[in-house]
Amino acid sequence: MASMLPLTPYQIIAPLISLLAILYVWSLVMKQKKTIWEGFLWTFFWTAIAIIALFPPVLDYLAFVMGFKDRQNALLITFLGVISFIVFAQIVRLEELEQRQTKLTRSIALRDAGLDGKHQCGGECCKR
Repeated sequence: MASMLPLTPYQIIAPLISLLAILYVWSLVMKQKKTIWEGFLWTFFWTAIAIIALFPPVLDYLAFVMGFKDRQNALLITFLGVISFIVFAQIVRLEELEQRQTKLTRSIALRDAGLDGKHQCGGECCKR
C-alpha cells in the first residue's frame, strides 16, 4: 500500500477555488443571470481543474487515451478544446443579442415614425 504524499499548496488551493467558482456560477444560474447549460459547462470545467490538481496521474491516462506522448500535451489540447467551445457558445449568444437589438431598434424606429400599425390619436380618427 503506497503512502499518501503530503498535499502541495496548489493541491489545496486549486480545489477550493474550483468549489468557490462552482458555487458562484450556480448562484448566477439561480438568479437567472446564467443558463443551466452554462452552469453545467462551468461545473465540468472547474471539476476537471480540481481533479487534475488532486490527482495528477489522471493526466497520464488522458494522454494515453488521446494518443499523446506527454501529459502536458494532452492537458493543453483538452483545455484548448474546452476554451474553444466556450468561445463558440459566447459567439452564438452574442449573435442572438445582436438580432434582438436589431429587432428592438426597428420596432422603436417604426413606432417613432408612426408606422407600427397603431394610431397615435388614440383611435379618434377611426371613429369618423
